[in-house]
Amino acid sequence: MTYALFLSFFAVAAIALPWEESRSWWRRLFHRGKPLQAVAAPVIHREGGWTTIQCDDPEAFSRWLGGDEDGFPLGPDGEMSLGSHLLIELFGCDRKSLEAESTVGRAMREAADVSEATVVAESFHEFRPFGVSGAVIIQESHYTIHTWPEHGYAAVDLFYCGGTVKVHRAVELLRDRFRPRRMKFLVVRRGLESEVTK
Repeated sequence: MTYALFLSFFAVAAIALPWEESRSWWRRLFHRGKPLQAVAAPVIHREGGWTTIQCDDPEAFSRWLGGDEDGFPLGPDGEMSLGSHLLIELFGCDRKSLEAESTVGRAMREAADVSEATVVAESFHEFRPFGVSGAVIIQESHYTIHTWPEHGYAAVDLFYCGGTVKVHRAVELLRDRFRPRRMKFLVVRRGLESEVTK
């Protein structure tokens, strides 16, 4: 009886999730009989005065980013910067969500609002036959996007400073609006303290 209840729970959980998520969930749960591997944490690179943080796992990146927003904390050998430039690659998006200026513009404006950025201006343009480009100018810098609906791809840049922007909320909102199957992240530290005080 208990075994049947156990199987019923997992069957309902899998059905309740969208198809792509449920496949991923089952793969993570059972990992085809192999032991589960640790989630890949963001990797920090420092070279020639540049600091970049790279990650291909949305969950690991979201956890890291949530702790990175309050003044850009780094490791023990880290260096403060004036701002952070978050580049997001969104692959396998819902194509319809990338086609119209109104849809893309609304998502980017909502991303700025939900991240508690101070919006000062915005401009978006819809291309024929495909794509939207646009920017939301915020007091803390800017959020920009360019879409390729025919490829289900969007390139998003979230540039922010000041330690007050809750950028992880913007990432979550854009993920919800565009529904990518895969994401990649790169953070570039802008205006490193040692560089701007030379």
